[in-house]
Amino acid sequence: MFQHSSVRRRILARVGIGIGATVAAILALPGIAQAHVTVQPGTVEGGGFSVVAFRVPNERDDASTTQLRVTLPKDQPIGSVQTTPVPGWKVSTATRHLDKPIEMFGEQLDTVVSEVTWTATAGGIRPGQFQDFNLSLGQLPESGDLVFNTLQTYSSGEKVNWNQVSADPSVEPEHPAPILTITPAAAGEGSAATDKGTQTGQDEQVSSAAQSDNVPGSTLALILSGVALVLSVFAVVLAWRRSRRPAPAAEPASAAIREDVNV
Repeated sequence: MFQHSSVRRRILARVGIGIGATVAAILALPGIAQAHVTVQPGTVEGGGFSVVAFRVPNERDDASTTQLRVTLPKDQPIGSVQTTPVPGWKVSTATRHLDKPIEMFGEQLDTVVSEVTWTATAGGIRPGQFQDFNLSLGQLPESGDLVFNTLQTYSSGEKVNWNQVSADPSVEPEHPAPILTITPAAAGEGSAATDKGTQTGQDEQVSSAAQSDNVPGSTLALILSGVALVLSVFAVVLAWRRSRRPAPAAEPASAAIREDVNV
């Protein structure tokens, strides 16, 4: 009886450890996926306009994010950069002069937006929260990568530069810069987007930017949470049922003892 009880305790202990480890791993997934400033979506079609969001998580437990400054690529100037109001934040832009003007809709542009800064007017991004900052960008290159150096400022005065690019794609640097990957547009779509102009490009891309909020990271965490819960319940029930079964060897042993006594 004592041995049977000990086995039951060991089984339940192992089940408890397994549940704890699974839950801890699942809870860590969102933190891993959102550990730095990123561009959402990470990939868009080139040649037209796109609305993207700079997703900023707060990584500190004792301070809020109070400012975000995004520097646009210097080697690939973007002719149209438009912001949208964000409650609790004020936005400002800085411009720079181009040595070589760029053409946009038949016009020559020699000045473009170089930086966009969002500054909190209320509490900012509190610990355990994140914030999306939208930008409309165009006309985008046909293909390639756009690297946005980003500066995140905390209420404690700490500043974090997200400006590193790894030479090895399989190795992520400590403070990676947000990168927007641009793929060639499907045949016939590039010229159509250009003719329709900024507003049409924005309307076509808003839905994809909104859908990026439901990225597979959060969905995966929810699926794994459900699977872990089902497996955990099954393991507990199985361990309980096994603990309720009588030891098969106990009755024959008792019978043998009684037989010896009668002899």
